[in-house]
Amino acid sequence: MCPVLTVDLARVAFTRFTVRPDVRPDVPAGGWTSEERPIGFAATQLVPSWTARTPPGAWIEVELQARTAAGGLTKWYVMGRWSAHGDPRTSVPGQGDDDGDVAVDTFVARRPVVAFRVRVTTHGGAEVGSLGVMASAVPQRPAVPSPFAAADAVELAVPRHSQHAHAGHHPEWDGGGANWCSPASVAMVLAFWGRGPAADELGWVGDDDPGPAVDHAARGTYDRSYQGTGNWPFNVAYAGLFGLDGFVTRLRSAVELERFVRAGIPMIASMSFKEHELPGSGYSTGGHIMVVTGFTAEGDVIVNDPAAPGDAEVRRVYRRAAFENVWLRGSGSGGIVYVLHPPGLTLPPSNGNW
Repeated sequence: MCPVLTVDLARVAFTRFTVRPDVRPDVPAGGWTSEERPIGFAATQLVPSWTARTPPGAWIEVELQARTAAGGLTKWYVMGRWSAHGDPRTSVPGQGDDDGDVAVDTFVARRPVVAFRVRVTTHGGAEVGSLGVMASAVPQRPAVPSPFAAADAVELAVPRHSQHAHAGHHPEWDGGGANWCSPASVAMVLAFWGRGPAADELGWVGDDDPGPAVDHAARGTYDRSYQGTGNWPFNVAYAGLFGLDGFVTRLRSAVELERFVRAGIPMIASMSFKEHELPGSGYSTGGHIMVVTGFTAEGDVIVNDPAAPGDAEVRRVYRRAAFENVWLRGSGSGGIVYVLHPPGLTLPPSNGNW
């Protein structure tokens, strides 16, 4: 008799909000607070994401408050202060207490939470375009490779950018190439959708730069407290400046990734790994971002990996089981993706996580 293989999948619930600052007379002008939203399970992490219009001098602050499984309410935690112009654009450290803490872009619960509220405060005429919150509980067991149904290969024509082509650029925004995986990935997806900064917005970069849009994205996503460009919601908000809608969520398997790719939507995935865990990578990383652009006929994952030494080497194919292991495991980012797409585009069917 064959043993039964139990697969633990992340529990994920994604909630999208419509922000109307003028419909709540009980909050100050420029403020909006959602009703309390039940999650449906005991969650251990909450991640908000947003897009916003912030003219010069304008900015927004996003906060979360949760209800613990024991019934109590947490305090309000600041999840980010955002301006397209960088003043302010920062996460807020030092908020930890007995209920939880904020790890840059993620509320990490010390006591599982079952419901939450989100609050947005706008300053200087800022307007929120989209707002979502992902609640999740990620299992700690190793990921089990997802089943693969035979299908034709698919690959999206996503332009390629190497982060290492920018080595030494702009140390004021986290030192250039070695740390620019997230802005390089966002720049690739923006270019796929025909979006991004215009030529007259790139004059400060320099004529000899191999990919000025990457430098622009690094400047536009830099978190002054974290001192890096990998803040998940800040990258979504940056893409929103060019007319894309977007959000951060967790996927449960490569099956869900493939649904998006076959719908024509490249996906930006977060992971960490040792070199031997992802054969063909050629490097180890404590945190990395790459773009999933396709799947082979055998089910393996085609990516634009910005950690390649040059643009010509960015396209990689990683074995499905190895990719899922390093992407989904709870000791890493647990299946985190940025979903960036034009407004109105129909997304594939969801099981509650988008």
